[in-house]
Amino acid sequence: MSGHAHAEGGASHGTVTSYITGFVLSAILTIIPFWIVMTGSLPRGTTIIAISLLAAVQVVVQLVYFLHMDRSSEQRWNVLTFIFTIKVLAIILVGSLWVMHNMNANMMHG
Repeated sequence: MSGHAHAEGGASHGTVTSYITGFVLSAILTIIPFWIVMTGSLPRGTTIIAISLLAAVQVVVQLVYFLHMDRSSEQRWNVLTFIFTIKVLAIILVGSLWVMHNMNANMMHG
């Protein structure tokens, strides 16, 4: 059951160990970017990429350890809904940035 206890209704509840593991991983994934920024040990572009990657890993840790999303059949619809939501948000974000970039490029010729 991958460290999760299941209630009668199929709801997954984490164990104390899984919550502590999730907390420790989340804390580490928060401290690393903070340290990178405070020390200035990486160039600006690399810092942005590192923070973005660590943020993505943080989201996965939060989903697995606190929202208990896994590959089980009980969670399949939740995972599909989450993936759909991420795709819609990505389309909105990328589309908005694209429109703003094109407006800036086309309107600043004067």
